Amino acid sequence: MERMAAKGKEMTVIMKHDDWLFEQLKDAAFAAEFINAASEDDDPKTYLTALRKVVEARGGMASIAEKAHLSRETLYRTLSSRGNPTIRTLSAVLKATGLKFEVTAH
Repeated sequence: MERMAAKGKEMTVIMKHDDWLFEQLKDAAFAAEFINAASEDDDPKTYLTALRKVVEARGGMASIAEKAHLSRETLYRTLSSRGNPTIRTLSAVLKATGLKFEVTAH
């Protein structure tokens, strides 16, 4: 949150949550934690939605699709609520965003 002066009065500028999240997801460590948190949900849509937000923040769909050697349309379909990506595709998308799979004991 930042403060601005307007005609002698102090105003508070509030950043929208999506804008804040977009900025945070540019950081690889934050993006990794965001994806890990989403993976704990039983609904795969949660993971795909989180990954889509990471993709958008860390290069955009066109750029990440190119880096992952996918068409933009395939990436959109893969990360849709009806997407059913393979491990190979997920791995390529994560790598293109600067992230990777990691398995830990729980």
